[in-house]
Amino acid sequence: MSRRYLPLLTGLAALVLAGTACAPEETSTAEAPASCAKEDLNLKTPGKLTVATDKPAFEPWFSGDDPSNGEGFESAVTYAVAEELGFAENEVAWTVQPFDSAYAPGPKKFDFDVNQISVTPERAKAVTFSDGYYTVRQAVVTLGDSKYAGATTMAELKDASIAVQVGTTSLQAVKEQIAPGEQPKVFNTQIDAVNALKNEQVDLLVVDLPTAFYVTAAQIDGAKIVGQLPHRDGDTEHFGLLLERGNPLVSCLNEAIGALKSSGELQKIEDKWLAAEGDAPLLK
Repeated sequence: MSRRYLPLLTGLAALVLAGTACAPEETSTAEAPASCAKEDLNLKTPGKLTVATDKPAFEPWFSGDDPSNGEGFESAVTYAVAEELGFAENEVAWTVQPFDSAYAPGPKKFDFDVNQISVTPERAKAVTFSDGYYTVRQAVVTLGDSKYAGATTMAELKDASIAVQVGTTSLQAVKEQIAPGEQPKVFNTQIDAVNALKNEQVDLLVVDLPTAFYVTAAQIDGAKIVGQLPHRDGDTEHFGLLLERGNPLVSCLNEAIGALKSSGELQKIEDKWLAAEGDAPLLK
């Protein structure tokens, strides 16, 4: 990890640098509300914006396992979106929603979920997504003394045992791009997948790139990023805010995200909390 990332690590104490395939940013056909004024929104709790995420809430997306503190990329994005919609900080209520059940079909107990959830055509059949608020690549992590540490191509990783979290696009990327001879080992939580690498139960871990920086900086001593996986078939991968299928609130969320992009505020939040992709080589 390069020295220029060290200032970003103030967010374990403000540390930077926790899955995730391809789809267009605009995915909803829900009818827009007549107004995006706070009082006109159809919310789970009137006057409150109920936001869900998983627990624990990992760095660099959140800080200190506390989504409500406004620190970490997704916490900061949430409060920026809320402000665009006219909500004060104390009008944002957080609730816990496990990652792998967030995109299951059916009613939701939240207005939207923010949890590094990539927009995919399969998921969009069951839920509604906002426009993308972050474009991400998958990355491969290994131990520094691993025989795979110096790999520069995906072909060199085919004989490796690989850990991924269940339900993530990391799993899809491993199967489609690395296509290992051994089926990837799938773990229920991200921390279980990280520990599998830490305890040398597997050779590699595949996660999104910012998480990979966090793993190597704070979770596994001596770990290194082998490289990033290229986007598949020329498509990019986006994280989107997740809503109950057909929830018209999505149009207001898209307006808010669009405003944050146009003003440069979304980029400022990304620059503050997430490391740049350029410091991890692209695997061929």
